[in-house]
Amino acid sequence: MQVMGAQDHGQAERQKKAIDFALASVGPEGFALPPEVEAINRQYIDGELTGDEHIAAIKAAVLHGKQDAGGNV
Repeated sequence: MQVMGAQDHGQAERQKKAIDFALASVGPEGFALPPEVEAINRQYIDGELTGDEHIAAIKAAVLHGKQDAGGNV
């Protein structure tokens, strides 16, 4: 069980708000995040990923989704 201090809780709230803001920006255009990206965002919000790890994981998930059957982007 992970116990958050006040500073950690504030950081988690800011992170969640940043992701919520990004989703609200693209939602009206009909854009929906794939489940893999939602899971990565959850890991970031939960403090399991740093900001740099979050970005790298999102990039990897997006590139993986764009590959064809032969592994080409």
